[in-house]
Amino acid sequence: MADLTHIDHSGKVKMVDVSGKTKTRREAVAVGKIIMQARTVKAILDEKLPKGNVITTAQLAGVQAAKQTAALIPLCHPLSIDWIDVQIEAEHAGFRIEACVRARDATGVEMEALMAVSVAALTIYDMCKTIDKSMKIVDIHLLKKTGGKSAK
Repeated sequence: MADLTHIDHSGKVKMVDVSGKTKTRREAVAVGKIIMQARTVKAILDEKLPKGNVITTAQLAGVQAAKQTAALIPLCHPLSIDWIDVQIEAEHAGFRIEACVRARDATGVEMEALMAVSVAALTIYDMCKTIDKSMKIVDIHLLKKTGGKSAK
């Protein structure tokens, strides 16, 4: 098992020191899904919900969430993000959400991409919960990351 970078030699939590690392181009892509009834998908696509345009609102929420990641996850570094893109595509039983985040920094942007997907999904859930109590947010995961030594 690899050493945990957020734990010191005595087992206490610590922020990773990235001050000695070179700033390089970093990118991360995360994906996830929100599963719902077909009538809910249709209502979203037809923009028939009283709270407004669900897709645009969720995309904006995802972008805003990525920019706030360090404020919400205690050991994340605040990053100067260069670009965020949140795409939401209708699928048979819901929506697929994909977020891509780029920065030129000393640490990766995977948490920001995961946060964007998570909050976009939660926004869809919030805007549709009155018409569909069966929704499920599933399969949020990192699809790829580039830059840094642990890129996959």
